[in-house]
Amino acid sequence: QVQLVESGGGPVQAGGSLRLSCAASGYTDSSYVVAWFRQAQGKERVGVASIESAGSTRYAYSVEGRFTISKDSAKNTLYLQMNSLTPEDTAMYSCAARKGRLGHVSFVSVLYTYWGQGTQVNVSS
Repeated sequence: QVQLVESGGGPVQAGGSLRLSCAASGYTDSSYVVAWFRQAQGKERVGVASIESAGSTRYAYSVEGRFTISKDSAKNTLYLQMNSLTPEDTAMYSCAARKGRLGHVSFVSVLYTYWGQGTQVNVSS
């Protein structure tokens, strides 16, 4: 059974940084695409960053240059390093996974099979 558990969220001031983690179990990292999504209050869930099993990454325009997605295959853990945070980054952040590749549709949430419970990020001005 695949399980995803996020951690690392919390309050932070604008301009600060946070690193989110997503500990995965129940699947082999080499065959899955994983991604971070976020959902602000009253808004739809949107893709933030994704990484394919081979290592290729995608970023939403709003976070490119500020966020970095990475993974530690030995620990089966996904990370999201978030720098230069702004209040617009406030949201519930969730990691998601599915077997195979998604490429240019990696931000389509319904394509993902497994989801974590989420971790809240609150950025104050």
